[in-house]
Amino acid sequence: MATLSKKKSKKKAYDASSIQILEGLEPVRKRPGMYIGTTGSDGLYHLVWEIFDNSRDEAMASRCDEIEVALLPDGWIRVADNGNGIPIGIHPKTKVSALETIMTTLHAGGKFGGEDSSYKFSGGLHGVGASVVNALSENMKVVVHQDGGMHLQEYEIGKAKAKVKKIGTTKEHGTIILFKPDAVIFKEGIEYQPEKIIAHVRQQAYLVKGTRISVIDARAEESAFETETIMLRSKHFNAPSMTFYFDGGLKSLVAFYNKHQTPVHKNVFYVDKEQDGVFVEVALQYINDITPRITAFANNTYNNEGGTHITGFKTALTRSINTYGRAANILKEKDENFTGDDVLEGITAVISVKLQEIQFEGQTKAKLGSTEAQGATASIFGEAFSTFLEENPEDSRAIINKVMLALKARKAAKAAKDSVLRKGALEGMTLPGKLADCQTKSAEESELFIVEGDSAGGTAKTGRDRRTQAILPLRGKILNVERARLEKMLASEQVKNLVVALGTAIGDVFDLSKLRYHKLIIATDADVDGAHIRTLILTLFYRHFRPIIDGGYVYIAQPPLYKIFRGKDVHYAYNDTEKVKILKEMGVVNEDIVVDLEEDKPTEEGEETAAKTKKANVQRYKGLGEMNASELWETTMDPSRRVLKRVVIEDAEAADRIFDILMGTDVASRKSFIQSNAKTATLDV
Repeated sequence: MATLSKKKSKKKAYDASSIQILEGLEPVRKRPGMYIGTTGSDGLYHLVWEIFDNSRDEAMASRCDEIEVALLPDGWIRVADNGNGIPIGIHPKTKVSALETIMTTLHAGGKFGGEDSSYKFSGGLHGVGASVVNALSENMKVVVHQDGGMHLQEYEIGKAKAKVKKIGTTKEHGTIILFKPDAVIFKEGIEYQPEKIIAHVRQQAYLVKGTRISVIDARAEESAFETETIMLRSKHFNAPSMTFYFDGGLKSLVAFYNKHQTPVHKNVFYVDKEQDGVFVEVALQYINDITPRITAFANNTYNNEGGTHITGFKTALTRSINTYGRAANILKEKDENFTGDDVLEGITAVISVKLQEIQFEGQTKAKLGSTEAQGATASIFGEAFSTFLEENPEDSRAIINKVMLALKARKAAKAAKDSVLRKGALEGMTLPGKLADCQTKSAEESELFIVEGDSAGGTAKTGRDRRTQAILPLRGKILNVERARLEKMLASEQVKNLVVALGTAIGDVFDLSKLRYHKLIIATDADVDGAHIRTLILTLFYRHFRPIIDGGYVYIAQPPLYKIFRGKDVHYAYNDTEKVKILKEMGVVNEDIVVDLEEDKPTEEGEETAAKTKKANVQRYKGLGEMNASELWETTMDPSRRVLKRVVIEDAEAADRIFDILMGTDVASRKSFIQSNAKTATLDV
């Protein structure tokens, strides 16, 4: 007891001195995830979006019609606009320049609404964007062109290095911000992909009509820092660039999304109108597909989790189509109404709302929470879409026929699904005969290997850890579900086996909590057929089990390509680079002296010869079925040694378009995509 008493006496008391006060931008560096969501790749791009959005807000306020985003050497990003420029006068409360106040103080900016607000609509509700980027940057520079003067202020880890100083005269107006993310915060590395920035910028160019937005890849130009950092327009960059300018707004964006699709009706619906301080813009077109594609924005910020504007849109869409169907006598008195799922099938829609007192759920602005957006969207869109249906009879008939087909398919799918579930219930949820299940009942411990063919399946069943690892072999290439309805999917034995094995059911009764395995590992051969089978399985997961991917449960196995051995010295190589490295480490410096045994496995005599002559035997695996059980366990299944790649969706819209192209019916687009990306593909033929 004396010892316990002694320990208690050393414990620090919780009193007033225990309360920490984080000053300035310290909270941002202490908890960066609270402000940008993550310090991984997404957070890195979030810094760019925050600065770009400030320039975009200038365009929304009709004070800017040109924006440039440039990737500079050593991880620097440069964003320039020809807006009014950030004010540089002394702020009455902080007693320092307004520029320094904005860049070094949380919740400081001109976007908080009110009669004197400089911005009618803005995505920067919290006023923390620029200062957060500053706090998370190793260095930042801001150049302001304003009132004939060119002014500069520099910062280091969120703190001003000196006061704002005039560095020259100018006839232009606008703001240039350069920043270099801090490697201490972004430990995964500072590397930007131009393609991702281009995709974001292209989307924004559709949303801000009449604004010219450019992306410049000047990472190879060291001279960029010498002159172009202080000039508004990067006229002297000798670097690849792309410029976007659209007058059609969301109507053009829908046409862009549908360029690889077959439209059901000719005219793209479009409306833009303001009601009670809420500006609503909607464009839509139905296509010959079964997947709905709805993209939402609030104050030009992409809301990947939707929000109140989506709720208002869906409500009005269902009501308008049902009302028209009844009035046109297409829906008879005895017929049931179309459901929300019916009217959404095959729709491509973009909804954009703008309002002053905007409310997002979190700083990353993934979901709109403003209640007034729901009513305004439902009212404006509902009235305009009803008029569109009445004034465009050919389009209306095509849309109603599309929705009617969806209703019939829903009923057929429900019957097929109920049949599968009912059969499973009657048989005590009988699992597929080819499934070799694991012994544990804990989903957290369980792994399901989805393997290609019975040969690999047999080897995997022999080599596995029976307690935690289950094996489901799939025969050949499963059904391409990209254009298949649910009833056709469930008629496929291979797909049905996988659905039953997962345990989550499918469609509107899908329940992620019933997933039987928390690691779903796709294990296919390292050849063209194996890649095709893997893509077919991923298409099934993406289209019908998206929450399983989002939950981080889907993985791709990485079996080795080579087994390299000399005597009892055995190594596995997962690619050609590793093979060369291993051979060098074994003293085999010239690959020409390697005995390559693709067809025949080495004999004991061959191993002895190789050991004596400093030669190595290299066995090339062409498929999982060529491995014996112990080799498959050592290389692909043993949790302590295997290599798995988790499947993640970084850009849902891009993934959606790629699945459309690769698995859809547009042969010309697929051929073009393959030709364009052939250089980045790794094939084994």
